[in-house]
Amino acid sequence: MSLRRPSVRAKVVSVVVAVTALGLLGAGLLTHAIQTQQIVDDISEDFDQEYAELRQLADTGVDPVTGEEFHGAGRLMSVAMERNVPGTNEAFVSYLDGAYQQSNPPALGRVVAGHPAVREAVAGLTPESERTYQREIDTEVGRVWFVVVPVTVADRGEVGAYVMAAALDRALAPETDVMRTYAVVCSVALVLLGLFAWFVVSRLLRPLRQLGATATRVTETDLSERAAVATDDDLGDLAAAFNTMLDRLSTAIETQRQFLDDAGHELRTPLTVLRGHLEVLDPDDPGDVRETRDLLLDETSRMGQIVEELVLLARSERSDFVNAAPLDLGRFTDDVHDKALALGARRWVVDARSDAEVVADAHRLTQAALQLADNAVKFTGPADEVGIGTEVVDGPAGPYARLWVRDTGPGVPPEEADRIFDRFARGSTTGGIPGSGLGLAIVRAIAQGHGGDVAVEPSPGGGARFVVTWPATGGGQASAGRGAMDTPTEEAG
Repeated sequence: MSLRRPSVRAKVVSVVVAVTALGLLGAGLLTHAIQTQQIVDDISEDFDQEYAELRQLADTGVDPVTGEEFHGAGRLMSVAMERNVPGTNEAFVSYLDGAYQQSNPPALGRVVAGHPAVREAVAGLTPESERTYQREIDTEVGRVWFVVVPVTVADRGEVGAYVMAAALDRALAPETDVMRTYAVVCSVALVLLGLFAWFVVSRLLRPLRQLGATATRVTETDLSERAAVATDDDLGDLAAAFNTMLDRLSTAIETQRQFLDDAGHELRTPLTVLRGHLEVLDPDDPGDVRETRDLLLDETSRMGQIVEELVLLARSERSDFVNAAPLDLGRFTDDVHDKALALGARRWVVDARSDAEVVADAHRLTQAALQLADNAVKFTGPADEVGIGTEVVDGPAGPYARLWVRDTGPGVPPEEADRIFDRFARGSTTGGIPGSGLGLAIVRAIAQGHGGDVAVEPSPGGGARFVVTWPATGGGQASAGRGAMDTPTEEAG
């Protein structure tokens, strides 16, 4: 069984702790290097100062006892050691002709004086030696840095050696203690940082865990689950986008399911009719064959119309169902009026026409308007009037466009005003008029595709008025149209 990979939370916390640790480590090492170098530089400056004072004493100083120039290297070094106080962790040692003379302070001086490297360096001096000798050695008190200065007095054959030494490990001990404390504090800080980062990252990733749990609960048969959008940051946007995806998925599956249900329901009857007539068909009777053929062609045509309308309703859920573009509402009104004349002999009038330019899909709106006009023709007679109109009015959310088709037919009962827009819904005033019951559902789909809706209301002159509304980008004044003008319609309530 494969090992579980680290979680995002563990990865984030690990990266935060690792980056912080590297930063603290780098800062500590850099600070330690600077402080160490500063201590070494201070020791070097002390050595330079002691060397300069020794040289000055040898060149211009006098013996405090005799008041005269120094007559020997031993006395010179003894006076220099008395006058110069060594710093902490420093010592001075003097040799005369290779033999140990004295030291200050005695403890560290004896450690330095007894080291073979120091004795070897002192033994190698001659009366002509002028250069100093320096070296770092390991002793019982740690590393020691020493400098051997040759000391000679004119007209004397003595060879003096003035040794300046510093215990490096002792001098660096405080800095080492500081770094040790720094390491302990950083370790504790990293542990606390890890715990705090774990808590914070857990809170930040909680929406993702909820999102994952929601996705797990979502099934093909239950798409009602939604992720909680508790923040307004990127994770909140992700949860909102996830919910929007579920909404689209739910709509698509519901549309597919409804399409299959509708298709199965509506096509079952025509198929039964076709099969029934084919079963009782007498192939030897020409008249029966001719009548059955005409009936089957009629049923096939009706089936084709149902399929086309169902496919259109299924496509209405797609994002490209409506392709909006600038539309001249006045010209559109005239075109719809001209096309509606071919639907039937009625008194066709233009109630109002707007000269505004709106944003809409001319093809879909024409389809909706002609569907409403065709319904008006079905429920009216030659003496009835059918009016078409458009206008743009102001609303609370901005201007919106209105397209309506009215008639002087029987009208729609108020209790059926909403139901007739459902799929396969038939009103009580149809009176056996043929139809699939999908026409008004298509009109509503087109209206909703434009961000609007469709409603039916009583017509001022009797009958019904179907009004399609959708948001517009501009307003305009209604003007007289072609044909008989009716009283301008009032806004839909």
